[in-house]
Amino acid sequence: MMTIWASIPSPPNNTIDLGPLTIHFYGILIGLGVIIAAIVTTRRYEKFGGNPAILDSVILWTVAIGFLGARIAYISTHTDRYSGRWHAVLFIWEGGLALYGGLIAGALAAVYTLRKHNGDFAAFTDAVAVGLPLAQAMGRFGNYFNQELFGTPTTLPWGLEIDEARRPPEYASFETFHPTFLYEALWNLLITVPLILYLERKGRLAKGASFPVYMIVYGVGRFLTELLRTDTTFRILGISRNGWVSIGAIIAGVIILVMAQRRGVARGQPFSSLESEDLSPEAN
Repeated sequence: MMTIWASIPSPPNNTIDLGPLTIHFYGILIGLGVIIAAIVTTRRYEKFGGNPAILDSVILWTVAIGFLGARIAYISTHTDRYSGRWHAVLFIWEGGLALYGGLIAGALAAVYTLRKHNGDFAAFTDAVAVGLPLAQAMGRFGNYFNQELFGTPTTLPWGLEIDEARRPPEYASFETFHPTFLYEALWNLLITVPLILYLERKGRLAKGASFPVYMIVYGVGRFLTELLRTDTTFRILGISRNGWVSIGAIIAGVIILVMAQRRGVARGQPFSSLESEDLSPEAN
């Protein structure tokens, strides 16, 4: 029997009832995350030389297609959850968004809309490299209200109390679990975002390099949390599907980062307007 010295209680409910209207904390936090990401991305895109006037359309389609991709990716790996209730695939307030599916779908939407509006894709990825992890951190707290995305049992003081009905069958007798959603949120807020901003401020990153730094750092954090997760549908060599995708993100991030740094285009300039040898910001 585990001895628990302290723990984090789960919220008693995950909704607010306003008359006939039921508002889910998960949806509120996801919405706040999108707003924060949009504001930060727009400001950074302008700072990096892009035209912010085009971003309303770009962000709208990127977010919409990203959410669709995230939902489809989640459903494809959790079909048993919707057996006999396929209408519930529309109930996103219950949780169930696969981040990597959203990133891929959102990236494709961003490429298309930026080309349509003659936008600067490299500047956009640099801009979103900070806005995205901030949005993720905000959204992860929605998982707290839904009592989901927790890890294996633990007696650590920050162990999260989970209602018996929400515990995995194999851990039904345990009361507290690793709050992996919290680990991921803190990783983004305390490591991913500060590191990117520090490297930018020191002039260490060329144009197009901020996003691959995000891919690498977030990928490492996500891989580590995946080792603790209990909600994965299957594992290969002990590593979950998202764990393997994280490894792929890290490798791809390293390759893209090296290419961007070697190309060495100064921020605030389109790639086509600079020679790769000219690294000076005064090239403006």
